[in-house]
Amino acid sequence: MVSLVFVAAEEREFSGILRHASNIRRLSWGVQFAREAELNGRDVVCVANGPGPQLASAAAEEAAKRLEHVDAFISTGYCGALDNELRRFGIVVASDVNGSPAQQPACASGHAAGAMLSQDAVASSVEEKSRLRKTGAIAVEMEAAGIERVARAAGVPFYCVRVVTDAASEALALDFNRMRDSDGRFSRARILAAACRRPGRIFPELMRLDRTCKSASIALGDFIANCRF
Repeated sequence: MVSLVFVAAEEREFSGILRHASNIRRLSWGVQFAREAELNGRDVVCVANGPGPQLASAAAEEAAKRLEHVDAFISTGYCGALDNELRRFGIVVASDVNGSPAQQPACASGHAAGAMLSQDAVASSVEEKSRLRKTGAIAVEMEAAGIERVARAAGVPFYCVRVVTDAASEALALDFNRMRDSDGRFSRARILAAACRRPGRIFPELMRLDRTCKSASIALGDFIANCRF
């Protein structure tokens, strides 16, 4: 009887959460990554299937199909800041996603709460982030809207808990939207080819981003381990 389903884009977004889990078991599901575990005395499932709302909703639907019971869906992973007050590794708990309400977990750890913008694209430039901030959202990510639709259709509570990997004042050196394949997933081959064309700039950026993501995953896992959903 699994009670909580966490959905992210990539496996590494779960590394911090699973540091706090026990009895981790691999699940042979029709998604890129699926694990069952115990966290704070509750059974949880972590699934990842790639970026964007379509792949995320497919992951959530797979969980809904496979499990006898789901108490809540939690959209989790990385996000980009739109509010200048948010800093790298800060936690954002969404009050709503694209206008649809999200539940708030009980947690004493510090975090920001506010509207989350969910879109099927990486916000790469400072100019784009500034434009998106005018929607009223404090952060932007790519999967929550797809997961929220599945949760709403199933009549299951929905949460969105994210960690900031890039501040509103930070731009990404690589346009990751051009690095996606026909299924919408990030193509390692395309990323490597782009890096080889500008190795002096792109390779250091990718290494920095990898370090950032590792630290962000730990911060996210520490926060979620102290939450009650």
